[in-house]
Amino acid sequence: RCKTCGEYIYKGKKFNARKETVQNEVYLGLPIFRFYIKCTRCLAEITFKTDPENTDYTMEHGATRNFQAEKLLEEEEKRMQKEREEEELNNPMKVLENRTKDSKLEMEVLENLQELKELNQRQANVDFEAMLKQYKEYEEEQKRKEQE
Repeated sequence: RCKTCGEYIYKGKKFNARKETVQNEVYLGLPIFRFYIKCTRCLAEITFKTDPENTDYTMEHGATRNFQAEKLLEEEEKRMQKEREEEELNNPMKVLENRTKDSKLEMEVLENLQELKELNQRQANVDFEAMLKQYKEYEEEQKRKEQE
């Protein structure tokens, strides 16, 4: 989103951009590029760099990211997973506790799934022929009443 005028600039939007290779920045042999674009409404300059490590880009100047929360959530999840692995390496009782928690969670998920399947089966047993027949009878009764 442009900081100057507030215009939303979508990730897939095509632009005439100026590209330059960032000096002294490389990720696993891949060069990092900087792009310069102009806002579609106010023509303010916006710059961002490619981020091959996260298969994304990073904003530098002139705009802000809207969906940073999703990225933060992924990073938090990775950090929690690392902490859990480190904790399990040091404490064998923690490994057992985590396994029991995981199995309990898996059992709950399977129970919920089974309940949903049963609910869907109950709803799927609707007899459409009987419904149509009942509706036709209702219509005929209405016609008789009108004629009377």
